[in-house]
Amino acid sequence: MTEVIDRAALPLPDGRMLQASAEGRRITLAVAGQPSIQFGIGPDAPTLGVDVMECGERDPQQAVWLASYWLFATRPGSQSLEWSGLPLTPAMRDAGLVMPAADGGWQTLRTAFWQLPSPWLRSGTGADFPQAMQMVSGVRFPRRPPKPVGEVYRRFDARLGSWISLRTLDIEQDLERFNRWQNTPRVEKFWEEGGSLETHRAHLEKLADDPHCLQLIGCFDDEPFAFFDAYWAREDRIGPYYEADHYDRGIHMLVGEEHHRGPHKVASWLPALVHYLFLDDPRTRMIVSEPRSDNDRMIHHLQRIGFHRQKDFDFPHKRAAMMALTRECFFDRCYLC
Repeated sequence: MTEVIDRAALPLPDGRMLQASAEGRRITLAVAGQPSIQFGIGPDAPTLGVDVMECGERDPQQAVWLASYWLFATRPGSQSLEWSGLPLTPAMRDAGLVMPAADGGWQTLRTAFWQLPSPWLRSGTGADFPQAMQMVSGVRFPRRPPKPVGEVYRRFDARLGSWISLRTLDIEQDLERFNRWQNTPRVEKFWEEGGSLETHRAHLEKLADDPHCLQLIGCFDDEPFAFFDAYWAREDRIGPYYEADHYDRGIHMLVGEEHHRGPHKVASWLPALVHYLFLDDPRTRMIVSEPRSDNDRMIHHLQRIGFHRQKDFDFPHKRAAMMALTRECFFDRCYLC
């Protein structure tokens, strides 16, 4: 028997509420009081049978998306949905929302569903930015797209019962909290970047001008709690230490607010950060991280969502653990509901 999360109402990224009512195993989903789709479900299992009984005629693709979202959120053990009575449209098939099943029917795969960029991604994907190679300091890598501004990712975590979102760092808005976080003894022990407001302003301005990295603020229910630095690995200092692909990304992570610490919070924000980076450019096949080799707690958190400890190696400033997560591994496990 797979796990079932009781969720009669599930917030959607656009702020509306997805409401579910059930009669036995017959489910009706509605948005803003308007019924969207009604379906019956089979026994809870890795492959879940879904029999569509009624579907909104105006936008059947959206109705099927809503059903998939609610089912994957409330049944984390289900890896695929096998449809009967599906009002198939070319748009559903072309988008990858549904795919052919081995028996000739149609299915929605959890691993494919979470790779659909909308509605989680709040900005365009890097897929639209052409690949134009350049050579800098003996390293050949693609020119990077302009950095986004504002909120870039938003998703409701059904298990935590909170919104997790990412926005780009604003120096004027975030300098004081960044300074406070970096001067916390717990953070300073591993980051070794404590200092004054002036020092941190200069540091953030330098990062803002660097096209190879992107500074993000993590929020729970719109409250800032963490700083993330995402970088293109090819032209980063980590590049020479492994065979970096042109679109590999890396992450540095700092949780600044004490009341947002804990394994249950990491289990929300860490998959969200990785999810955003994989959505941001579908050419990204791997995400890496290089915590200090003695940072056992962070290494454990990374391993829990699929990162593999490839090796330990020496940076000039620290002994580091090389942690790597492939796109396939992440979406096969899908720690997103």
